Amino acid sequence: MTFAVLFPGQGSQFVGMGADLFDARPDLLGERTDDILGWSLRSICLDGPEDELTRTEHAQPALFALTYALWDELSKRLPHPPVAAAGHSLGEYTALAAAGVIDYDAALRVVAERGRAMADAADLEASGMAALLGADVELAEAIEAASRAAGGRLTVANDNAPGQVVVAGGVADLDWLDANGRDLGVRRAVRLKVAGAFHSPFMASAAERVATAVATIEPREGRFAVYANVTATPVHPADVARALTDQVVGRVRFADTLRNIAGHGIGTFVHVGPGEVTAGMAKRTVEGAEVLTISDLAGIDSAVQALSTIDRPGGA
Repeated sequence: MTFAVLFPGQGSQFVGMGADLFDARPDLLGERTDDILGWSLRSICLDGPEDELTRTEHAQPALFALTYALWDELSKRLPHPPVAAAGHSLGEYTALAAAGVIDYDAALRVVAERGRAMADAADLEASGMAALLGADVELAEAIEAASRAAGGRLTVANDNAPGQVVVAGGVADLDWLDANGRDLGVRRAVRLKVAGAFHSPFMASAAERVATAVATIEPREGRFAVYANVTATPVHPADVARALTDQVVGRVRFADTLRNIAGHGIGTFVHVGPGEVTAGMAKRTVEGAEVLTISDLAGIDSAVQALSTIDRPGGA
């Protein structure tokens, strides 16, 4: 049996996260990181306030840094490496760094710029996202088409798991969805507490800045396959910059990613990072999957014990 690791994206942050990691890994989470960010990671994560931590420009590098540090601790104790990794949105950077495709410092610099760029893009026009409860991606695409026919700009932004599809658009688009969603087959549309219409054309200006930032990275062959959000397939080092740029305005195809990983005979998924969002997505998407969650250092022991029963992969 083989396993894959999954890394969370923005939205999993909470004040107090990473207290154990700051003590265990000052080499990764101390002055080195603060010098890159220009602000105190420890202070924002442990003291907040919440509205500061949840700001896009803070939440993204904070989650990346803490999740990578947790992975680094886990990787030292794994019985063997995973054969695949995927990250949800921001988590794709963590997956690439975990696989050794990009360096931690270089990735952190790009993530910091990505957070600032997406925050600035969100400030250009009032926009947001909404989850379509009970809808599949086909229904979401039909709603997108209906919006466009009515002159709107709704976009399918996230296909996370069966019944977990998210659309993005301007405030007028979300109001239109509230008024017309039920007639179009949506049981309920729930607006998300996010700063803007991420993974949609509303982020075009951010994509330009991310493209400039990722151009400074020199990707290498990874230790294991990393699946890109926009293609739901393993990304080649030469295509990393394009994948990370396209992801800013493109759909996160996480359900397809999970299915494709499972299609290679991988039946175990390990969520690494704050919260347990990707664990829930794996459970909903891959029938019969074994899903483990490691959200802090204390969770490593039981996960490693479970993974120790997994046979060493033969190169799948």
